[in-house]
Amino acid sequence: MTAARVWSVTSTTPTEEDAQKIARTVVAERLAAGAEVTGPAMSVFWHNDELGEGQEWRVTLKTSAAVRDRLANRILELHPWSGSPEIIAAPVEWAINRYAEWVEKFTAAQE
Repeated sequence: MTAARVWSVTSTTPTEEDAQKIARTVVAERLAAGAEVTGPAMSVFWHNDELGEGQEWRVTLKTSAAVRDRLANRILELHPWSGSPEIIAAPVEWAINRYAEWVEKFTAAQE
């Protein structure tokens, strides 16, 4: 089995504006090749030992294995929640070669 070339990184935010800011910033910085913002979604969760619920917006980012961890750290810096915001990633098991090349090209380290 070969290592995943493309990763899908997801985070949730309290507002559409927060999600858009993360998307625009990390794509401009070439930590992600592309981003999608969706929502709102109703979420149920534990926070400060209490059951809560509310609206959230999801930002999904496509990145390469080479910058995945830098992307996660940058999202953490930009995120409005100071505690432990959702930042999760999953390898894309399969993508057409041209798509994987596009992701790798636009997330390559800039000299």
